Amino acid sequence: MSIDARLAELGITLPQPAAPVASYVPAVEANGLLHISGQISFAEDGSLITGRLGENVDLAGGQAAARRCGLMLLAQIKAAIGSLDRVERIVKLGVFVNSAGSFTDQPKVANGASDLMQEVFGEAGRHARSAVGVPVLPLGVAVEVDAVVQVRA
Repeated sequence: MSIDARLAELGITLPQPAAPVASYVPAVEANGLLHISGQISFAEDGSLITGRLGENVDLAGGQAAARRCGLMLLAQIKAAIGSLDRVERIVKLGVFVNSAGSFTDQPKVANGASDLMQEVFGEAGRHARSAVGVPVLPLGVAVEVDAVVQVRA
């Protein structure tokens, strides 16, 4: 089954890939690895998902924001390599969570993106990961996720 068919089966529609907001490119492919720049949390309507976990965003909201970052990662991957069927493996996700000092559930927030990769790619979606709490993220978003992806030639 193609990845596009899998997305349809899961009821997932990818967003339009977001344009960079500063001096960088969305993706760089080098030696069979595709590095995707950090993708911030956009809601389905295109608005930003903002806030801080442990203050005005709850765990479920953080997980949803991380999933939305994951969807944007998929959109950027597809834009960079033409087809998600070229994905050999999701190698690593880096998840940054806008967190209050007392918030310690960053790994649970990160599961929003991690679980999506496994839903879409199966075993090839299992990956290494970092989940880091930070005091602020660009544009005040709740979550940002970057990725390293192994791709087929």
